[in-house]
Amino acid sequence: MASKPGILSDWPWKSMGNFKYALVVPGAIYSTYSFIMCKDENERNWFMFLVLPFLVFRLIHYQLWISYSRYRTAKGNNRILDKSIDFDQVDRERSWDDQIILNGILFYGAGIVLKDQFNMPFFKADGTLIILLLHWGPAEFLYYWLHRALHHHYLYARYHSHHHSSIVTEPNTSFVHPMAEVLAYYGLLLIPTLLSVYIGKANIVGVFTYVTVIDFLNNMGHCNFEFIPQWFYTIFPPLKYIVYNPSFHSLHHTQFRTNYTLFCPLYDYVYGTVDKSTDSVYENALKREAESPDVVHLSHLTTPDSIYHLPLGFPSLSSKPQVSKWYLLFMWPVTVWSMLLTWVLGHAFISERSAFKKLKLQAWVVPKYNMQYSSKWQRETISKLIEQAIRDADKKGAKGLSLGLLNQHEVFSRNVELYMKRNPQLKIKVVDGSSLAAAIVLNSIPKETTQVLLRGRVSKDVYVLVQALCQKGIKVLTVQEDEYKKLLKFDNKLQSNLFLSERYDTKVWLVGDGLTDKEQFKAPKGTIFIPFSIFPPKKVRKDCYYHTTPAMVAPASVENLHSCEDWLPRRAMSASRVAGIIHASEGFDVNECGGTIFSVDKVWEASLENGFRPLPIST
Repeated sequence: MASKPGILSDWPWKSMGNFKYALVVPGAIYSTYSFIMCKDENERNWFMFLVLPFLVFRLIHYQLWISYSRYRTAKGNNRILDKSIDFDQVDRERSWDDQIILNGILFYGAGIVLKDQFNMPFFKADGTLIILLLHWGPAEFLYYWLHRALHHHYLYARYHSHHHSSIVTEPNTSFVHPMAEVLAYYGLLLIPTLLSVYIGKANIVGVFTYVTVIDFLNNMGHCNFEFIPQWFYTIFPPLKYIVYNPSFHSLHHTQFRTNYTLFCPLYDYVYGTVDKSTDSVYENALKREAESPDVVHLSHLTTPDSIYHLPLGFPSLSSKPQVSKWYLLFMWPVTVWSMLLTWVLGHAFISERSAFKKLKLQAWVVPKYNMQYSSKWQRETISKLIEQAIRDADKKGAKGLSLGLLNQHEVFSRNVELYMKRNPQLKIKVVDGSSLAAAIVLNSIPKETTQVLLRGRVSKDVYVLVQALCQKGIKVLTVQEDEYKKLLKFDNKLQSNLFLSERYDTKVWLVGDGLTDKEQFKAPKGTIFIPFSIFPPKKVRKDCYYHTTPAMVAPASVENLHSCEDWLPRRAMSASRVAGIIHASEGFDVNECGGTIFSVDKVWEASLENGFRPLPIST
């Protein structure tokens, strides 16, 4: 919100959440019914009928800009500003689509009240040109002075400061304003449309094209990467005064008192409000090359709808722990298309950038889903994708790469170990985080605990975990004979504190893959389930406590965190991701994958020294 919110700051449908889209349903039903029932072809109102598809198109247009902007700024080439985006900004900008709902209400309202005037022809070339000229004339001029007025301390504190809370902008920043401010903008932007209606030149293509041009330029001005080539201005020099570029408006968000124009810089040049560094910022952004990461975290897609939870997906979803949403079922065409795309996509792609002290961090995604990782015939393909990602990261000069989710599964981790041995020329170090995962689980166990029950698939970090528990004198109980034998085979000295039990009355459970619902119901009330698995267990008990999978809370020195990692809470990082950062920061010159495991105590102490903290057990 603004620092001193004025009247009509909040949207009236704020409390409705996503149900706010229902506000355009009556208009959509009315226009569709009227269109179908109209027997005279010439009387059918195509404008009203096409409003709903156009609103959907606007949503898609915005989302494509959001996704592409995040992708480009993560890569770093032509990025304008390096400052961070945080969760507060993402939450504040969740209302970016309110103006689209307002657009629908206004179009439907005008179509009903001014029925004859808004029953316009499909296309008039002169009408379309008139609408655009009316914008670049009176609408741009009036906007310039409205914008300058909004920077007066009285209006700025009550309204415009809300928009300027975002120093680093994204496309969804473009229309995040208090309601009163959006109404003022719409009043100006409706001038070309209403005048064209008045003189009888309005047409469907002209009106929809005008709104699309506004959306395009608005998103472009807030995308935080430069892409307008210099030859545009060389071929046609006046273009500099007609249409701005992303760098031009980015300066307005950093300098505040310059570059006021909406899209047409002419008025800034005429009234002397052009920022002196406009040309240099533009030129420097064009010269900027893609960023070379110091640490890469290699993850993958999980469920079919996980594509929407990526930082490149929907900000409202990626900024929260991943859970299934019913409305994503309506996105099935896009979901199916994205799944088909993963079958042909031949390499990992970047999804996020962040920073820790002097380290540049990137998150890459292998375009494969959980179900593909569990398929034996996909293993070779996935292993090659992981190996390619390691080579690419090494070429970029990365110090380390951490294996996330099923990339750290023993099958793929072992393949990586063999690959690194076959390629000693690689300077990069690969970490699966098993030592830190064991340390996190070990330090999540309540101090007064004397015995724990172990249940789940045995892996190398479990061996280390059980070994550490037994050395501390904590009894480890297991109810599965095969798990018991595997642990003893790893170290027969464990038998002094490792027991095969038939009882489930222990109140601290260390759980992994293979834990069943039936077994959970055997646990006593108040049991703490601490997972050592990659994926969290299903929560079937309301009278027990469930800890997260091995993870730590990132310190404030980790910048540009504005998305949740899978199901983890905000600012939490998985053990493997933290381990990759710590190994690079501390200069641990070792590969930790396959059968190799690093020092549990050393990586734990280094994590704490660098400001990472364990996650509390949720109650």
